[in-house]
Amino acid sequence: MKVIKRNGNIVDFEKNKIENAISKANKEVKPSLRASKDEIREIIDYIDELGKSRILVEDIQDIIEEKLMEQGHYELAKKYIIYRYTRALIRKSNTTDQTIKELIDGESEYWNTENSNKNARVVTTQRDYLAGITSTDITRRFLLPEEIVKAHDEGIIHFHDADYFAQNALHNCDLINLDDMLQNGTNINGIMIEKPHKFLTAMTIATQIITAVTSSQYGGATVTMTHLAPFVRDSYKKYLDLYKNRGLSESDCEKFANEDVRKEVRDGVQTFQYQVNSMTTTNGQSPFLSVCLYLGETEEYKKELALIIEEVFKQRIQGMKNEKGVYITPAFPKLLYVLEEDNIHENSPYYYLTKLAAECTAKRMVPDYISEKIMKELKKNELGDGDCYPCMGCRSFLTPDRSMSLGNIAKAKNYKEGKGKYYGRFNQGVVTINLVDVALSSGGDEDKFWKIYNERLELCHKALKIRHERLSKATSDVAPILWQHGALARLEKGESIHPLLHGGYSTISLGYAGLYECVKYMTGNSHTDGKKGEKFALEVMQKMNDMCKAWKEVEDVDYSVYGTPIESTTYKFAKCLQKRFGKIEGITDRGYITNSYHVPVFEEIDAFSKLTLESKFQKLSPGGAISYVETPNLQNNIEVILEIVNYIYDNIMYAELNTKSDYCQKCGYTGEILIDDNLDWYCPNCGNRDHNTLNVARRTCGYIGTNFWNKGRTQEIKERVLHIDNKVDA
Repeated sequence: MKVIKRNGNIVDFEKNKIENAISKANKEVKPSLRASKDEIREIIDYIDELGKSRILVEDIQDIIEEKLMEQGHYELAKKYIIYRYTRALIRKSNTTDQTIKELIDGESEYWNTENSNKNARVVTTQRDYLAGITSTDITRRFLLPEEIVKAHDEGIIHFHDADYFAQNALHNCDLINLDDMLQNGTNINGIMIEKPHKFLTAMTIATQIITAVTSSQYGGATVTMTHLAPFVRDSYKKYLDLYKNRGLSESDCEKFANEDVRKEVRDGVQTFQYQVNSMTTTNGQSPFLSVCLYLGETEEYKKELALIIEEVFKQRIQGMKNEKGVYITPAFPKLLYVLEEDNIHENSPYYYLTKLAAECTAKRMVPDYISEKIMKELKKNELGDGDCYPCMGCRSFLTPDRSMSLGNIAKAKNYKEGKGKYYGRFNQGVVTINLVDVALSSGGDEDKFWKIYNERLELCHKALKIRHERLSKATSDVAPILWQHGALARLEKGESIHPLLHGGYSTISLGYAGLYECVKYMTGNSHTDGKKGEKFALEVMQKMNDMCKAWKEVEDVDYSVYGTPIESTTYKFAKCLQKRFGKIEGITDRGYITNSYHVPVFEEIDAFSKLTLESKFQKLSPGGAISYVETPNLQNNIEVILEIVNYIYDNIMYAELNTKSDYCQKCGYTGEILIDDNLDWYCPNCGNRDHNTLNVARRTCGYIGTNFWNKGRTQEIKERVLHIDNKVDA
């Protein structure tokens, strides 16, 4: 007979373990109340003679309790129950202890690949992970209902960021209101920061703000260079006055002032880039930062903003030096370039910036592209106006502002009545549904699918409400930089953040993963078929939107559908599906499942067809979405990138291009570091396999990762097909 342990392992039935357990309980009662050796043997023989091929360890323990009571050993049975409960607590403790040991030892594949932007061997990262292990333990044992924990463990849903959930003050991601903080002053660590009077100072303060803000949350943050543009003019005026005071001619004053301000912009951008990449947040990593480059955000300072954008692209194209002094692709900040009438056509006044953007994409995988045209069609505020604004981090979009009727609830000093507000808003957190599990649990029966789907969505809803309720207990004191000093609000000390969680000011996200595998199993087709598969996929997406709308109407909380990145969770979901359903060809036979609504990485499709198809699903993922096309090396074919960029502008709200820009420190090779059949990375030039001397940058879930990945994600990267033919590189 085989025994199935709690961790799923199967071992041989060992009679002596039962004897030892009862004997330990025996010692806790009076001799007259103890079970005899014959009685213990009777219980063991009863279990052995059941004739089962397999039995759960919990069932064995239940039988022991029942038999002890049948024998009249009620006190002993009670002691055994206590012993059983104590062992359960020890197991939980040992699980946490073992996890901590694995992290500290540095030999765990899970911890070393948990996040492709974190180095688990570095003490600052370990400190964050150690706190996270404790938080996760508290979350699992005290803060979440058993059904949520069980569903999370089985990969039915994913309760994100449990490693930060024990602290009820932490939220997911946001758009930092840098304009308010720079123009009206802020406070960092009790030190007042007044309005700067030149661009270089403003850029330095911005990086300090970014580090402080991202240390008080766990998701991505976004700033816009529009908020820095006024300080370029301030610097220009200072230089102009300086030369005027020297008695120079007006033309010379303007010439020299322009030269000086260009140098200051160059120095300021360099300062910003170096500080963002060299600073470490309390999360043990560089700030997960995105930078918006959107000319349409300002008319008054458009010229100054263009100057900043130009310099940002030039320096990003150059890259940053690694420890060997070689220029490589940095992971941060992520750049978000907005396409608009002023920069999309060859005769547009700022088309030169789009050409620089394309060159930067070819060399460094950024920027990502947001279409102002499509976004304004999709994102309309409560006044009916289309708005364009960046994502919070890699893909998390706020819902269109519907909080205008509430007034200035965040008490921002730069609030403008009647205008959609986005900077200063945030996301409360994410819970993700595994769509593949819904499909497989239904056995392909469509009626059963929709029934299970409803139940799982409500389970996610329950988990999301727990996130919301925990955050609602926070006051402004828990993170002054966020709630008191302008990043998100300017509340009074001790004031509750609760009003900011309602009325459309912030969002909370229903994530989803594995749409392709779900549809493939239920219909036999990919959701790219233009027929049955696509129709079913759109119905699945619409259902999530309908549920979010219903929850929102009842609770006045902005639930929104979010295409989850699932960087490491894709591997977890895949393993859970294989454990629950076995390996099903084309569905669960890989080490990953497909991100959000994406066309699966292995499906052959051209770039334009992919963007067209995915635009239909992006509309139904308003809380978070990004599409991409995989390309070969296009550094010698910028025209192809510009063609794709133009297509993005006319057809899809948000998309990116994935190129390759790697480096081998041992032989100096630059190009694409490859993956072999064992999912190991190697240099194709010299065969180097040492991760410490390979600089690899890949887009994994919106952000660029540079610290390698788990086996599931590595397999996904290896299986990516190109959406642009290799011939364009000839």
